[in-house]
Formats: sequence, structure tokens, C-alpha cells
Amino acid sequence: MTLKSINPYNNKLIKNYEEFDSKKIEVEIRKSDIAWKKWRLTSYKERAELMLNLASLLKTEKSKIANLMTEEMGKTILAGEAEIEKCALVCEYYAKNTEKFLEDELIKTEASKSYITFKPIGLVLAVMPWNFPFWQVFRFLAPNLMAGNCGVLKHASNVSGCALLIEKLVIKAGFPKNVFKTLLVSGKNMNQIIENPLIKAVTLTGSTATGKKVAEKAGSVLKKCVLELGGSDPYLVLADADLEQAAEACVNARLINSGQSCIAAKRFIVVKSVEEDFLKLFKAKMQLKKVGNPMLKEIDLGPMASTELRDELHKQVKQSIKLGAKCILGGQIPKLKGAFYPPTILTNVKKGMPAYDDELFGPVAAIITVKNTKEAIKIANDTVFGLGAAVFTQDTKKGNSIAQNEIEAGSVFVNEGVKSDPRLPFGGINQSGYGRELSLYGLLEFMNIKTISVK
Repeated sequence: MTLKSINPYNNKLIKNYEEFDSKKIEVEIRKSDIAWKKWRLTSYKERAELMLNLASLLKTEKSKIANLMTEEMGKTILAGEAEIEKCALVCEYYAKNTEKFLEDELIKTEASKSYITFKPIGLVLAVMPWNFPFWQVFRFLAPNLMAGNCGVLKHASNVSGCALLIEKLVIKAGFPKNVFKTLLVSGKNMNQIIENPLIKAVTLTGSTATGKKVAEKAGSVLKKCVLELGGSDPYLVLADADLEQAAEACVNARLINSGQSCIAAKRFIVVKSVEEDFLKLFKAKMQLKKVGNPMLKEIDLGPMASTELRDELHKQVKQSIKLGAKCILGGQIPKLKGAFYPPTILTNVKKGMPAYDDELFGPVAAIITVKNTKEAIKIANDTVFGLGAAVFTQDTKKGNSIAQNEIEAGSVFVNEGVKSDPRLPFGGINQSGYGRELSLYGLLEFMNIKTISVK
């Protein structure tokens, strides 16, 4: 079987990749386990030097990498370059901080000495999506390699070129072969890989449906999971919001990566007293965004990652309109070759519509009107998801209180869009998954937190 990489801008085949068979999968995992037995004994200093080499290499080859991402999944060239800069940043962050984060922790007990030490567990399988084909991998790769684990990557099949390039860059930076390994496999191989006794844990970023399947299989063989799944992030625009600033932030948060981000803004919950003014600004800013060839630096939105994904989004839009939503911008598949979908705004969105209940993974904004702040909070939490959220208000004390105490999500940002940052833990609750990536907390997910007591 072959894995196909297709350019969503023109629907042309980029390359076919031969899928690994069961025997090759076993051989490659065994190679990585052998590499881990040596890698775990290296010093933090050695690891940090290599990680900084990798950061430097990413910056040097930024344009080349961004071009490949644009070809394989339609990301605009400027967004691709920004993604690589962020990958370099996470490498630098863990190169600088891992040794300090993982220092032994002394605990006073009746023993002459007792302490907690942090040790790597081995091979961690990463199942990663196509939407941020480098960043999603590097926010797993950097902390785990620095901690002494090794990584085995099952990437989305449409970005197999990116998956192989990541492995090449790791080796080029000086890391030993097989410390990070890409497996060219499809979803049908997942059970075999998870069941392999040399795989010690699994991290997955993807859909809630896929997360459930992976968690079920990992649970059956008692392997830990970190799951970063779907989201339907609410953005609350309160009566006292700075509407110009809120509209700008909301548009950018909805259209990031052509709307194909788990933490993109999905539901805009607007207090009625400011709805008209907010919508006027929001629509005007959406209309300014240029759709077209993602290789051109003046373009804001490229195609979606595939025509199948575009068509599924359009079905959700049409069904929402059928149930009473009003489309005030976009909502029609353009007469362009490729998987394009225009910036779209749906108003009068109610419970029971796909635009309210489901994750719209594309450039479609769902506007939900509410009477007041209390109702806004209630609607924000009326979802099966719980990844990110944002609150817009000029009363930052009130915004902080709502973010801390009222909104049920893994991250809440006040007066800006949700984003990931190496210094801050990232992850969700409910159907958005469990566990954390990034910061100290993400680093500890796949460590053996080991108690030592000496009498």
C-alpha cells in the first residue's frame, strides 16, 4: 500500500510513499529501542548541544521546510515560516531548562535520605496530525529527547514528506540514528505499534474519535496516553469589550491555518448590546483577508488540507443554515481549483446545529447572541469539549475572575486569542482529551517519577 501526498492547492499528486509492512515496523522499533539504551545514558549537556544544533538548523532551512508544508497541506508560506521559528524556540527552551526541571527533589522523612528522581521510560509513540506538521511533532520531540526518551512518529499520511524531513533534520543535527524514527504507516497499523512491548507510552493530537480508539488500545495494554483532541473554543465578547481589538483578535483566531486548528476560535458568544457593532467590525475584517495561492506572501488563507475536509465543512454549514442559521458572509464553495473555502460567518446559531454543537474545522465563524455575561458563560460551557477559550472585556479583573473560576477549559486567555507557548502547559479537559504538553508539566508526562529512600 502507498501513502499519497497531494497538493491541496491544485489537487496534483506530489509523491507516493511506500508503507512499511508489519515486519519492517517491528525492525524499526527494535532499532529505536537499542538506540534508547545508549541515549538515556547521555548527559543533559550533550543532549542540549544537539538540541541547539537542531534549533539552528531549523532556522537555517526555514524557507525550504515552509515550502514543503505549503505543498503538502496548504499552509501559507508565511505561516509555515512562523511555525518553524516556533519549533526552534521549543528546542531552545528545553535545551536550556530540562536539567533544572528534572533535578532530584529531596524529601524529609524518617529515612537518612529520601528523594524523588526523574528517569526516562523509553520509546514514546507520537501520533500526529497534518495541520501543524512540524510544530505538533516538535512540541513532543524536544522535551522527550531532552529527558532521555526516544520518539517514534506516526504522522498523518498526507504529510509524509514532512515526517521524513523531520527525521533527516534530527540526524543532521547530530543526534544518533534511530533516537527519533518516522514510521510510514497508516491508521490500520496502530494496534500493532501500540501493542509492541518496546513502546512505553503514546501521545496523540487529533480528533476525539481517533483519540478514543487509541486510548482504548493503550489502556488494554496498560500504556499511558496524552491526548490533545478536538475543540469548539468559545470567545466571549462582553458588553464592555474594546470591540476594535476584540474583532481583530477574533478574526485572526478564527482564520489561523485556514481555520484548521484545534485551538482556533470556533464559537463567538456576543452580548446583544454590542452585537451589531461587533459584527460590523468582524465582517469587515474577515472580508479583507485574501484567499489564494499559499506560496504568495500577500495571501492570508490558502486551501484547506483536502477537498474531502472542505466538503465535510460545507455540509456542516449547509445543515446549520437549514436549521435556521443565517449566512452573512461566504458559505459557498468558490470556483477555484483546489480545496478552497471562503471566510464564512453564520449568525443566529442555536443549540442543535452543527455550528453550535460540533467542531467546524475550517474558516467558519459561528455567532451566538446572548443577553448578558452570565448567559455568555453558560453557553461557553455548553459543549462536550474543553480545550481553550477567550474573554474580551476592558475590566481585566473581571476577565481574570471569569477565566479562573467560570470557564471550563484547559486554557483561557483574556483579551487575546488562545495560543500555545513552550513556557505554559497545554491541553484540554472533557472530550478535548487529557494530559498536558509543554512546560514542566508536559515534560513530566512521560517520566518515571521514582521514589528513592535510604535507611
